[in-house]
Amino acid sequence: MMDPKILPTTDIRRLDLTTRTNPYSQNRQLLTGDILRNLRRNLPGNAFCVLAITMEDLYPDPHWNFVFGQASLQDRVGVFSFARYDPFFYGESRSSQYQKLLLRRSAKVLVHETAHMFSLAHCIYFKCVMNGSNHLQESDSRPLSLCPVCLCKLQSSIGFDVATRYHRLQQFYSNVGFIFEQDWVTGRLKKIEDSNYGQD
Repeated sequence: MMDPKILPTTDIRRLDLTTRTNPYSQNRQLLTGDILRNLRRNLPGNAFCVLAITMEDLYPDPHWNFVFGQASLQDRVGVFSFARYDPFFYGESRSSQYQKLLLRRSAKVLVHETAHMFSLAHCIYFKCVMNGSNHLQESDSRPLSLCPVCLCKLQSSIGFDVATRYHRLQQFYSNVGFIFEQDWVTGRLKKIEDSNYGQD
């Protein structure tokens, strides 16, 4: 099992990053390629991967409007932005539940980009957190879970006990109040327990 660590924050004004003003939102955006290059240069020797998190909007190429996040399948670095997951970005008011909405959206892209750094590509097989998304509605429609194919790929890549992983996810979902996800994981654990019944 890998233990995540939070590195000190970095002032983006100290970095040599390409920026632009988005013509639609009029918000400043950061070029993801510059961020990824900076992360590659400063990847700690004892780290498998590093994922940068920012409240600044991102774009991957001058021809693109924006991107929620981007990660390298080979270089073990990635970045994602909270900006477009906050209703305030679109000029909408924040409801009493906006923090939970922001957490769920951010958890999805965190898992998605981290899995890319473990060499998982976009999924085309099932409803999966590794499905690609081009807008917020597509992103929201993705589940927070890996499909069976991507789960097997990740398990093959780093090795873990599926039931143990689900138990830990179940605890996390309970702690943050993700009821749907908690119920889904509980159902998966029951399937595992039922399939193992009577084998000892």
